[in-house]
Amino acid sequence: MNSKYIFRSERLGFRDWNKRDITALAELNADKDVMEHFPKTLNKQETIALIERQQEHFKKHGFNYFATELLETGELIGFIGLYYQEYKTDFTPATDIGWRLKKTAWGKGYATEGAKRCLDYAFNDLELNKVISVCTVDNLRSESVMQKIGMIKKGEFKHPKLKEYPDYERCVWYEIESQTT
Repeated sequence: MNSKYIFRSERLGFRDWNKRDITALAELNADKDVMEHFPKTLNKQETIALIERQQEHFKKHGFNYFATELLETGELIGFIGLYYQEYKTDFTPATDIGWRLKKTAWGKGYATEGAKRCLDYAFNDLELNKVISVCTVDNLRSESVMQKIGMIKKGEFKHPKLKEYPDYERCVWYEIESQTT
């Protein structure tokens, strides 16, 4: 709860990552249910590498998939945020909005609340013109959040980073544009 937040929503605080987050994020990344729509769970070393990539991205761009905490308790529930994606598709490079929350945080509206706040940050503070989001074709929960935050489905594609994982390669992509453009 002593964390310094970059911004907040009604119930959530958003901040950069630190070493104290490793254990909680490693538990989340090791959960088969949380990682259902990804090729595999992540171990502690892979989680440390993920946090380091997020920290580097924050230094370079001023945002990342933010460490997301409950304001009431300070509990880290996962991440919600923005990430500049450069993999090769017709709609990238672009800034992606994404989320990954622990199971105890599911079904409470945190992903939608946090994503709406991150879009507000993207358009009003970062002055981005558009934001995309992608997920596997079977990830209906994430797709539902995309719809709830006003994103428009643009199509399906084969994710170039998932070529080795045919069960996960087919993805959908959504987009939302700033209302000021």
